[in-house]
Amino acid sequence: MSKFGELIDVKVPVLLDFYTEWNDQSVGMHPVLRDVAAAMGDKVKVIKIDVDKNRELAEALRVKGLPTLMIYKNGEMVWRQSGEQDADTLIGLLQEYV
Repeated sequence: MSKFGELIDVKVPVLLDFYTEWNDQSVGMHPVLRDVAAAMGDKVKVIKIDVDKNRELAEALRVKGLPTLMIYKNGEMVWRQSGEQDADTLIGLLQEYV
């Protein structure tokens, strides 16, 4: 868990994507997240977290539906949503916290 704290306690907004490779909606988000990362550059961090490999973290954050997306700013969760999102929506949300 201490590594998680290091991931989210940074100056730029952090978009977390909790996913699994066997969930079609999760897999469908991969190109969307690539687009978001490309559009935002170094103003944000986009981090994908495989729930199957990080069960403890997913349980601690009560991740139920997949994909689950979260935005952290300065170590605090500022936005959370389960289900697919489009790149424009995510970019707009992230720009509020840049």
